[in-house]
Amino acid sequence: MLAGESDLIANAANFSALIFHGLADVNWAGFYFLTERGDLLLGPFCGRPACSRLPAGRGVCASAVARRETVVVDDVARFSDHIVCDTASRSEIALPFFVGEALRGVFDCDSPKLARFTEADRAGLERLVRAFSQSVRPR
Repeated sequence: MLAGESDLIANAANFSALIFHGLADVNWAGFYFLTERGDLLLGPFCGRPACSRLPAGRGVCASAVARRETVVVDDVARFSDHIVCDTASRSEIALPFFVGEALRGVFDCDSPKLARFTEADRAGLERLVRAFSQSVRPR
């Protein structure tokens, strides 16, 4: 799916669709791109309409950016700084992605089920996000 294409938007769109349609019990899958100001701007996704911009330092996605590692939230109602884009979402996984050495954003996936994302999901999604990152040409 990613072979032969290195455009960030094209690959992000196909990657989002692959995860959304391939992973059970997911109601949103998509990207937020890191801006020069440090906030996160909505990119390609599948699911209900989402927040267009997430403020720097707030929410699950910003937490993944700040830590530069995957964040899994079993119950978003217990995550004190969760930003609600879809009230049906109950759990979430956010994975930062890098192009070359540069942090470029987050792949985010939500589920209407509590504790939907297992360690196996985390490991598998981390591998897939690395493959996505490697497919994209640096700026």
